[in-house]
Amino acid sequence: MSTVLRGALVTLRAATVGDIPALAAIRSTPEVYARWRGGDDLTAAVAGELEDPGAQTFVIEDGGRVVGAIQWGAEDEPDYRHASIDIYLDPAVHGRGLGTDAVRTLARHLIDERGYHRLVIDPAADNAAAVRCYGKVGFRPVGIMRRYERGPDGSWHDGLLMDLLAEELE
Repeated sequence: MSTVLRGALVTLRAATVGDIPALAAIRSTPEVYARWRGGDDLTAAVAGELEDPGAQTFVIEDGGRVVGAIQWGAEDEPDYRHASIDIYLDPAVHGRGLGTDAVRTLARHLIDERGYHRLVIDPAADNAAAVRCYGKVGFRPVGIMRRYERGPDGSWHDGLLMDLLAEELE
């Protein structure tokens, strides 16, 4: 797929096999690994995500440099149709608005071009920076998903389900 999406700050383009080393390096940073793990072989984990038929992964570029990935998947059952978003970003560029711009850019594409009326995202409940980022786009908390994901230490952690209706996109 050759879709390129341009935000105010970032460019999103379909991830390729050539992006795997850069994405695996970002995934290996402690801040990202703690949330997005993937086992001992991060290269294989990233490659597996690119091959997942149920999701589409874009790289996030800032000035032509890969700084993260954002992916989306869909529930296409007509009575429950919606799309979900996941993102990870190089900690070296945190705090610059790139994550907000990437989420907003993909959300606009999913609503305007793909016709989704509702989007969901599910950060760790204690990830205040992510919750703020998604709130700037218009996502609202729905509720806590208790013991939702396993942390690198093997213990379970809560997730926060957030959603965005098309008319709420900021």
